[in-house]
Amino acid sequence: MTLNKVREVRTFRAFKSRNYRLYFTGQSVSLIGTWMQKTAVSWVIYTLTHSTFMLGLTLFASQFPSFLFSLIGGVISDRYNRYKVLLTTQVASLIQALLLAILILMKHYSVWEILSLSVVLGIINAFDVPARQSLVYEMVDDKSDLPNALALNSSMVNLSRIFGPALAGIVLETLGDGACFLLNALSFVAVIGSLLMMRLPKYLKKDHTKNVFGELGEGMTYIKRNPSIAFVLIMLALISLMVLPFSTLIPYYAKDVFKGTASTFGVIDSFIGLGAFSGAIFLASQKTGANLKKILFINTLVFGAGLILFSHETVYPLALVFVTIAGFGMMSQITVSNTLIQTTVAPEMRGRVISYYAMAFFGMQPLGGLLVGAISRWVGTTDTLMGEGIAALLIGLLHWRYLHREKLKQQQELVAVDEPNLQVI
Repeated sequence: MTLNKVREVRTFRAFKSRNYRLYFTGQSVSLIGTWMQKTAVSWVIYTLTHSTFMLGLTLFASQFPSFLFSLIGGVISDRYNRYKVLLTTQVASLIQALLLAILILMKHYSVWEILSLSVVLGIINAFDVPARQSLVYEMVDDKSDLPNALALNSSMVNLSRIFGPALAGIVLETLGDGACFLLNALSFVAVIGSLLMMRLPKYLKKDHTKNVFGELGEGMTYIKRNPSIAFVLIMLALISLMVLPFSTLIPYYAKDVFKGTASTFGVIDSFIGLGAFSGAIFLASQKTGANLKKILFINTLVFGAGLILFSHETVYPLALVFVTIAGFGMMSQITVSNTLIQTTVAPEMRGRVISYYAMAFFGMQPLGGLLVGAISRWVGTTDTLMGEGIAALLIGLLHWRYLHREKLKQQQELVAVDEPNLQVI
């Protein structure tokens, strides 16, 4: 077998599991629709208001409810049948998308109506994310393939980010915004169909002696007792608050810096997705046991450098190159953090710990969106984006400090083990 063949097998090894193949296929279609809707919402809001602050408020409306309810969602994922929870959230997402499509197609809508439906989607996602991420573990037959499955998940998300925004830009200009929302509603049929075709192990009901709040407390105690998991969550929270909301400013670059249209916005978003997809494939091709913490540290620096280079660039082709670099670095923040948690957490705590992961990701981003929107009105959009890049570099240095301390601690432990042996000799 050639080296390329070996790498190909290693990159896609999670596809050996039938249930995961079904999930990957259905979710791929649905995510293209999701990115189309995200792009269309941002474009419609910015067209109506011409305000970067309102873009931040839109992100807040769609993700902050996930922050408020994700802990409950994690408990629900651990207490009940995750498969049924996921199926319910997907049906609810279809209904939300359909209502939004009808609202836009009727041509009588306002900003607050779009924001209200975004809040509904945020609440649904609070229950969807812990169930979906936890269920991936059950979809993979060989548990050693879990890191590969999570990396392929990321590649799926980012591949859809390449095609979704670009397709949204074309649809917005040719068929109108209502068509984008309608196509997203239809895309949920694929993922619901794939879930119905799965053959998962029979669900065994568990007895729960504690109430919801007691189980929430167990999750927090577990994280405190595992400092490596706590550190990953803190780093993700900082990145989500200070850096990831850069995406809310992209409509400004498309319309005001590059004097473009909805297609320009779609293209920039697609190049972010191209970089992230490349990063995800790079991660999926890593050997089992690769140093993911080191990869996360390096890619945090890459993320920051890409944003700094993009922030003041006025030459469109160069800007696309720099935003692709930023996308490559951005991928690790979500995927590597998720992988580090999923591969170390105890199975019975999986849903609750992932709910804290969802809090760090979904909770800090909307707050960061409001912060970025407010700061951009004060210091300007380009300087705000450059500040986000600098923040990424500083967070990367914090990560390096943690890795250095961890290495020193391991060396001290080895010395402590060797000393008694030397005395015996």
